[in-house]
Amino acid sequence: MAIKLGVVMDPIGSIHYHKDSTLALLLAARKRGWELSYMEQSDLFLENAVCYASCARLDVREDETGWFSLSETATVALNTLDVVLMRKDPPLDMEFMYTTFLLERAEADGVLVINRPAAIRNANEKLYTAWFQQCCVPTRASRDMRRLKEFLQAHGDIVVKPLNGMGGASVFRVRRGDPNLNVILETITANGSQTAMAQRYIPEIARGDKRILMIDGEPFPHALARIPAGDDARGNLAAGASGEGVDLSERDRWICDQVGPALREQGLLFVGLDVIGDYLTEINVTSPTCIRELDRLYGTDIAGRVLDAIEARLP
Repeated sequence: MAIKLGVVMDPIGSIHYHKDSTLALLLAARKRGWELSYMEQSDLFLENAVCYASCARLDVREDETGWFSLSETATVALNTLDVVLMRKDPPLDMEFMYTTFLLERAEADGVLVINRPAAIRNANEKLYTAWFQQCCVPTRASRDMRRLKEFLQAHGDIVVKPLNGMGGASVFRVRRGDPNLNVILETITANGSQTAMAQRYIPEIARGDKRILMIDGEPFPHALARIPAGDDARGNLAAGASGEGVDLSERDRWICDQVGPALREQGLLFVGLDVIGDYLTEINVTSPTCIRELDRLYGTDIAGRVLDAIEARLP
């Protein structure tokens, strides 16, 4: 029988056809004859400890003018599916957290949820790097602006960013003596009410912020180096960076060896590591991207590898 796969994602009509990794996964599943069901966060609900959703049957195709079609929706118990992909983009607000709890109920009923809901909650994409400090530059996380100023004074050149963002949103480079320091810290901490992260600036960002894709704890052998635009310090494609394919270095592979076993143990099957120079900066566990860019560069089938790993975990 065909594998029944559900996906929780942002509106499929608004994705970027040429870049979206969720679409790459769905296209690969469709080629294998898997049955696809589509849902958004608002479609999920819980009744008597069973997770349900208003699902639509989904068809996808490689056509940039019309890459999907949906049937009429029907209420489905998620425990009738084999696999659910949790591919909702950040921010990791409370609604996102509630969704992971609902999906955890489906997991308790035997559904394979990728990535594992509890692990998504536990592995904040910025803070989780602290579990691998041997791979990282000096880092401080605080909502206290005085502590962040002290960190800047100690290191002279830092990057500050929110803990729940994506795509380079609200990421600031700050140098000692910056006249905008106060307003930057007020913004990034919401006037001291939200924790932010500060990391020592890594000059090698000029050669790219490398995205390394991890599949069941093992790295894809090439990374996408996202080169910042000339007037920007952020290595994010969404912020205008350009992408170049690079082979993993010996240091990259060492970082993967440090992180990979923990990812596998926690059920984080598809993850994106961000590496600048010799240092791990983020561990992306929610909806990592760059499948389609790397496939175009290397003629590979990364989504197929992810599906192989999923199939290996099914009963």
